[in-house]
Amino acid sequence: MVVKNYYEILEVSVDSTTAEIKAAYRKLARKYHPDINKSTDAIEIFKEITTAYETLSNPEKREKYNIIKGIFKTEKTTTSSQKAQEEYQNTVKNNRKGFQEEVFAKQKTAQKTSDKIQKHKKFSLIKWFKLLFAKSKKNKRAKENKKPQKGQNITTDVTITPVEVITGSKRVINVLTTQTCPNCSGHKFINAGKCSECNGTGEISTKKRITVTIPKGIKDGAKLRLKGEGGAGKNGGSNGDLYINIKIETPTKIHFDKLNIYYNVPITPYEAALGEEIKIPTFDGTIKLKLPKNTCSGQKFRIAGQGIKKHGKIGDLIITVSIEFSQDLSDDELKLYEKLKNLSHDDLRKNLINEG
Repeated sequence: MVVKNYYEILEVSVDSTTAEIKAAYRKLARKYHPDINKSTDAIEIFKEITTAYETLSNPEKREKYNIIKGIFKTEKTTTSSQKAQEEYQNTVKNNRKGFQEEVFAKQKTAQKTSDKIQKHKKFSLIKWFKLLFAKSKKNKRAKENKKPQKGQNITTDVTITPVEVITGSKRVINVLTTQTCPNCSGHKFINAGKCSECNGTGEISTKKRITVTIPKGIKDGAKLRLKGEGGAGKNGGSNGDLYINIKIETPTKIHFDKLNIYYNVPITPYEAALGEEIKIPTFDGTIKLKLPKNTCSGQKFRIAGQGIKKHGKIGDLIITVSIEFSQDLSDDELKLYEKLKNLSHDDLRKNLINEG
C-alpha cells in the first residue's frame, strides 16, 4: 500500500512544528470542507488533509510515519555504531505493517463518513424537491379555486301534448339546482370546523320554479336552452345553463311531420257508404268534411291551411279515415245488417289471390 506524502498534502515542511501543522490544516479545511466547496474533488481532498493532520499532529504517529517514509529533519543525526543502525532497520520493519494498517483503517472510516454525508445531501435534496413540488401544487390549486368558475349545467326532460305542439304553451317546472352555501359563503369551514349547513361541501341544493315557454311547432327531441338557469357560479362566475329535452306524447290518432298534422278519424259504415258530412274536432274548434259515397277505410283527405302555424307559414291537416263498428249494436241494427247481407251479391274476396 502506498502512503501519500502528508507534508505535501498539508503544504508544510518536515521541520514544521505542531502549531504550524495545525494552522495549515485549518486553512485547508476551510477551503475544501464539503459544505463550503461544492466541487467534485472537494470531498476527497478534505479526507486526505484530515488523515494527514491526524497523523502529523500526533508526535508518536508522526514519528512512525517519518520512519516509514524515511523522512528525517534537517538536523544531521548519526548512529554511534552498527548496532544502532540495525535497531533502526528492525524498528522500521516492525512498525511499517501496523502503521499501514492504521492508515488504511482511517481512510476507510473517512470514506464511510463521506458516503454518509453524500447520502444525507442526496436525501435532503430529494426531500427539498418534494416539498417544493407539493407547495407549488397547493398554490396552484388555491389559485384555481379563487378563479371565477361557471356553474354546472342542468338537463331535464319535459313531455308535452300534441295540443301544445300546435298552440304553444307555458310550463312551470321544478329544477333541483345548487348554490353557494350562505352559512360559510362557500369556504366549507367555519371556526376551523366543518360547516353544519352544507356539511363541508360549500354548496347547498335547492329547488327552483322556472316558467318555460314552449314554442309552436316544436319537434320531438328538440332541446331548449335557458341561459343562467343552471347551477350557481363560484367566485363571481356566471351561472350554468338549463337544457330542456322536449318529448311529445304520441297518441295513436295524431302525429306530426314538419307543419302538417296527420289525424286518424274513425267513421261508421253508413257514413262511408252514403257519403255523409262529418264533424271533426280539432285543437281550436271543429271542421266539417264531406265524405264521398263508398268511402274506403284508409282513404286520405287533405284540408289545406289547418296545420301548424309558424313563422308566417301554415301546414295542412291530412285526415285518414277508418271504418269502425260500434261495440254495442242494438237488435234493430243487427237486423239491418242481416238484411244488407241478404241484399248484397258482391264477393269482395274473389280476386284476392290474383291481386296478391
